[in-house]
Amino acid sequence: MAAVSAALLAMSRHLEVRDVLKTIVASARELLDAEYAALGVPDDHGGFAQFVVDGMSDEQWKAIGPLPRQHGILAAMLHEAKAERLADVRKDPRFEGWPAAHPDMSDFLGLPIKDGDETIGALFLANKRCPKPEGGCGFTQEDEELLGILAQHAAIALTNARLYERSRELTIAEERSRLAHELHDAVSQKLFSLRLTAQAAAKLVDRDPDRAKDELQHVVELAAEAADELRAAVVELRPAALDEDGLVATLRTQIQVLDRAHTAAVTFETGGIRALPAAQEEALLRVAQEALHNALRHSGAERVGVTLDKRGTGAVLCVTDDGSGFDPMAIRRAGRHLGLVSMRDRASGAGGRLTVESEPGKGTTIEMEVPGG
Repeated sequence: MAAVSAALLAMSRHLEVRDVLKTIVASARELLDAEYAALGVPDDHGGFAQFVVDGMSDEQWKAIGPLPRQHGILAAMLHEAKAERLADVRKDPRFEGWPAAHPDMSDFLGLPIKDGDETIGALFLANKRCPKPEGGCGFTQEDEELLGILAQHAAIALTNARLYERSRELTIAEERSRLAHELHDAVSQKLFSLRLTAQAAAKLVDRDPDRAKDELQHVVELAAEAADELRAAVVELRPAALDEDGLVATLRTQIQVLDRAHTAAVTFETGGIRALPAAQEEALLRVAQEALHNALRHSGAERVGVTLDKRGTGAVLCVTDDGSGFDPMAIRRAGRHLGLVSMRDRASGAGGRLTVESEPGKGTTIEMEVPGG
């Protein structure tokens, strides 16, 4: 009981999802005296978003190769949501083999980790260290019950860690938005001063050339300051995840956060996209962010869909909502633009084009296409 209590406390101590997963796996392997333990968190594409092992060295894990897919016993635990206790996993009809570098495993105990009706992971152990009965499984019914207790607490710890990370992501997004507005205001003030100073210089150039030169020098200084602040905006606001994870993963993560944070359902679909030049990826991301902001804050939409697909040698981004829509010409005549000017500038700067389809009561579709590299 002391060991179980220590394991449960260790699970609840961490806030990072990866740390929680590692603690769960290590605790399970130690408590049930197994040679190997692993925990997989499924994705929506037949694989695992995260897969943590204990009992193997980093070299062994790297030699095995890519993350496993959802097949065989792992798929059964995820889809049938029931425990599996086997005397020899290799003799089970669902067993589909493993890579050459994979360690040999025999007796097996696994069960799903559930949050309500949702299966959020699969936890399993292999190769019980103590002697096992002839022809039987080394893992006992008591082991299964103990692993069930760990799985219940693992669901709580994993859910809490995910909530923490989502909260942190939203905080980062809000901070970036705040910073963007501050930079926008600062640069706007600089440009306004630059404009007034240039006008003053133009009026003085004939009747007082020396003063005109002074004003023009001030124009140069203001322009340099504005350029510095714009450069700082680009560096500060460019998402680090875009450099590290690429456009598809960054978009997927941000859209998942927005889907959880808003009442509207926000979805993302993609297919056949290869890596694009950095300038195009950033432009596509910024247009997606601006379009999503409009849809979620102003349109009253119940559903917002984002797609990113291959078109020829390039790519096309489409953001569609079922919101209130608007008359693009009326918006333009009223001097408002809902970020459309900025989106068109970004598309043009990346060598692409932006189209906007909307009318009152019929939602909005914003499409940005960029050519191939």
